[in-house]
Amino acid sequence: MAASPTAPVSQVYTWEPSNPVLAARYGLRPEDILRFDLNTSPLPSPDLATMLAGPFDPPLNEYPDSMYPAVVEAAAAYVGVDPSEVLVGAGADEVLDVIAKTFLPAGGRAVVPIPTYSMYGVLSTQRDATLDTVLRRGAADGFDIDLGRLVPRLDGAHVVWLCAPNNPTGAPESLEVVTQVLEEAAKLGRRGPVVVVDEAYAEFSPETSIPLIDRYPGLIVVRTVSKAFALAGVRVGYAVAQRPTIERLERLRPPGSISTMSAMVAGAALRDPDQARRNARQLSGERDWLAARLAVMGFPAYPSITNFLLVSFGTVEAAEDVTDALLHAGIVTRTFGPANPLRGHLRFTVRTRDQDERLLDVLGTWQAGRQA
Repeated sequence: MAASPTAPVSQVYTWEPSNPVLAARYGLRPEDILRFDLNTSPLPSPDLATMLAGPFDPPLNEYPDSMYPAVVEAAAAYVGVDPSEVLVGAGADEVLDVIAKTFLPAGGRAVVPIPTYSMYGVLSTQRDATLDTVLRRGAADGFDIDLGRLVPRLDGAHVVWLCAPNNPTGAPESLEVVTQVLEEAAKLGRRGPVVVVDEAYAEFSPETSIPLIDRYPGLIVVRTVSKAFALAGVRVGYAVAQRPTIERLERLRPPGSISTMSAMVAGAALRDPDQARRNARQLSGERDWLAARLAVMGFPAYPSITNFLLVSFGTVEAAEDVTDALLHAGIVTRTFGPANPLRGHLRFTVRTRDQDERLLDVLGTWQAGRQA
């Protein structure tokens, strides 16, 4: 969600209500609530019993090793970098928070192409920094970054927030465009910003910015095990950057924010990423099926390479009306507030076939009611 530079955090982001809260509000059972808003995986998590077979090292009566060596080494091997170039946090959101605390001072400026992930606005305004939003190109251009607008804003900025693939549009963030942003930032020397590339959906994309790290000291790539790895509840993410950048992040990283068990699970998953790759392939196929069905109903989704679809309902009134109908049926979607250029759209997480069919049924009932 886009926000004005002076907007309070309460206007930048709204934390998702829990299933019990939603169920009570709409007279449903918590187990009847389906989350089409969180972009988590509906597929089973890896075999946790095997991952947690133990023994725990250190034992659970002691604090975990705050350097999380098992996760760091597994992540480094997975993405092909040295372990010294990896920093681990409690989910990608904590990693992004550490980056903001390290590189974005009060009174600083963060540049963000919108629409994109709302958390960048939250973190920037929490730092009492200016959120310098740059409108992306339109849907016909795949919501690409408008370099003509973005590049002049780099001079004097502290951080640039990029999302590849982009959330909530589902579109790829071209590696060529990311490289151009990095080149322009590098030309500015000390006046140039740190460029953060959030790759939460990396397993769904054929491209990654990680090979660019050796060339650009100002690049930080952020990853997570929440999406394709189907481990959102484990809360493990990591940053990849040149060693001097990681050293700066380490100074502000909280110790022990990841539990011993979370570290064990995430490390095991990263050492055996085949299940994540299978999940990405399966969800991509389901995404294409769901997009085709939505198009037949007259709700074409924008092209997506992720595990979610962005759909326009034409008007703000229609989007609000269908959201209400879906909520009364126990289906929660991602909506966009008044300041967001995507107001009038909804974002749907791709779920299992029976759950996606339940979504389509409710949409069909709503559509028939509107046409009656």
